[in-house]
Amino acid sequence: MPDNRIQLAVLDMAGTTVADGGLVLRAFEQAATAAGIEAEGPRREQARRYVLDTMGQSKIAVFRALLGDEVAAQAANHAFEAAYDALITDTDIAPIPGAAEAITALRDAGVLVALTTGFSRGTQDALLAALGWTDLADLTLAPSDAGRGRPYPDLVLTAALRLGVDAVARIAVLGDTTSDIATGLAAGAGIVAGTLTGAHTEAQLRAAGATHVLSSVAEFPALISG
Repeated sequence: MPDNRIQLAVLDMAGTTVADGGLVLRAFEQAATAAGIEAEGPRREQARRYVLDTMGQSKIAVFRALLGDEVAAQAANHAFEAAYDALITDTDIAPIPGAAEAITALRDAGVLVALTTGFSRGTQDALLAALGWTDLADLTLAPSDAGRGRPYPDLVLTAALRLGVDAVARIAVLGDTTSDIATGLAAGAGIVAGTLTGAHTEAQLRAAGATHVLSSVAEFPALISG
């Protein structure tokens, strides 16, 4: 009989393991203004809706879709990263209750843990430093480390390759967005769970194909061990 016990847990950061006080939307507003999107009106509202719908995806990919121009997208992405990094110091960045304990419990049980994000490597590192989480997980990955961000499978598969997982069915993915669910499914993960502490609702997560929906990351170790 094949061993299907979970070897690797791939966890999203903002909205899943980290409460960032709405920094993504606040930083987006600054980036949108820098990109020349009017402060009010249908274009700005459409952009806000797109950012909410695509929460969890690589931010440069979001700006490419919104602006349709590589130079403008790169400039907007740079403005977003600068705004987010500056806001980190002025905002109560905190773990989702029970997140650090859940990650520690997983590792104590022999499950490898990777933390992934749609942010740049530099922004992810700033977030990890603000939380004191630099050494909390076995691996941290940004889209630039993997090739493509969500909804593609690259982040999950890169984690599996770097950490030596035996089979994709032995991976469990947890995230708060439909993009997280799409990534886990595309990678063939055995568990692709949604959590209700972030951007998307239970209905959205289930419609995207989540195998489970949890109240928070604190429930994740029990799901894996069960």
